[in-house]
Amino acid sequence: MTHYAELASKTVPSIETKRVSPHTIRHTTAVHLLRAGVDINTIRAWLGHVSLDTTHIYAEVDMEMKAKALARVDISDQQATVPQRSLPSLMAFLKAL
Repeated sequence: MTHYAELASKTVPSIETKRVSPHTIRHTTAVHLLRAGVDINTIRAWLGHVSLDTTHIYAEVDMEMKAKALARVDISDQQATVPQRSLPSLMAFLKAL
């Protein structure tokens, strides 16, 4: 893998300072597929994961996708439904233990 990372660094110089492993390529491919809209269950099967929980980590770490999802949500006309109550400070709680 090092040989191919060195070759790629000639085109993409930032690769030269990074550790490129088979896992890195596998992870990057999974994140790109997820961003492209491929169903996570399809990615799970492609990666050979038995459990969807294992594949779900790719969705968890992708902050760009989270930001885009939050940007699509419009809650400007919503009112807070959680009652506000006074909670003791953390230090007061710890002293009471």
